[in-house]
Amino acid sequence: MTAEKGNKVYTISEAEKDTYQSQGYDIFEDGKVIAYGKGKTVPYEDYMKLQEENERLKEMIASSEEDASSEEKTTARKTVKSK
Repeated sequence: MTAEKGNKVYTISEAEKDTYQSQGYDIFEDGKVIAYGKGKTVPYEDYMKLQEENERLKEMIASSEEDASSEEKTTARKTVKSK
């Protein structure tokens, strides 16, 4: 298990994990992040870009669900008429 922050990499034990994490180190095990360091922030501009993208994607999902439901109704009407 390693604790990494910037260009610093320390090999640590399970007992040291919380200490390093509270100091802002990311904890890796077998090359995968198992815990992120505390105190990290995201620049506000990046946050707002993600918020805008999230809203846009929600709108796309809602419109595609509406299209799918209207297609189902049309298909159901055609099936009923043809019987």
